[in-house]
Amino acid sequence: MAKSPFAGVKSSAMRTQVERSVASLLPLEQITERFDGDTRSLNQTHVEALSESIAVLGLIQPIAIDNKGRLLAGGHRRAAITRLKETNADAYQQHFSKGIPTRAYDFDSEKEPELALAIEAAENEKRRDYTPTEVRGLAERLKNAGFHHTRGRSLAGQKSLAPTLAAVIGKSTRTVERYLAADSNGAADLNPTDDGFRKQLERSIKALRKLQSMRTSTELQEKVAQDLPQLIDLLEKGLM
Repeated sequence: MAKSPFAGVKSSAMRTQVERSVASLLPLEQITERFDGDTRSLNQTHVEALSESIAVLGLIQPIAIDNKGRLLAGGHRRAAITRLKETNADAYQQHFSKGIPTRAYDFDSEKEPELALAIEAAENEKRRDYTPTEVRGLAERLKNAGFHHTRGRSLAGQKSLAPTLAAVIGKSTRTVERYLAADSNGAADLNPTDDGFRKQLERSIKALRKLQSMRTSTELQEKVAQDLPQLIDLLEKGLM
């Protein structure tokens, strides 16, 4: 059974605190590193793809921070915005002249590290799932900004649409390609005839994404974690 992201939270009052947050705008320099370092190393390819997408779409999901401005969830997003500031000052100013969208939690992550881990897991779990129609809408905006949708390797200097979009919505490139291949009438939208089956699949995908965010402690758990992306992708096919 998957371990709850709140397993280290010792009281209902603390759990309520984890679930509360306040939207805010902060200067980039006030969003600082985690007190104990990132739980995942940054993937520079992912950072670059996010930076290019943010230049066009803005920041779709706010960055989670504690009451000291320390990072809780969104390390790749923070790195992507930092890169955007360095490489495309005009786009940075367009989207972030008033600050970076954040979700602020009222606690000190250094004093309560179990809350920090719980929030990281919870933030990953509730990441929004985009419908194929919404994905195609985002794709059109990227195309209008010069991104190319081509099969195989992009030409030198081309900005590839599918990998960038995959980084934005948290899906595999293969899933994005399926969404983009659907006809303009939305034939690939999630409309199975059995609505109960669809809902059960959606619940299963959500549970597996939650499990995917958990830390592993045994060799068997690590093997299961490695197989989860393929299983999630298979379930998503069932929703097509």
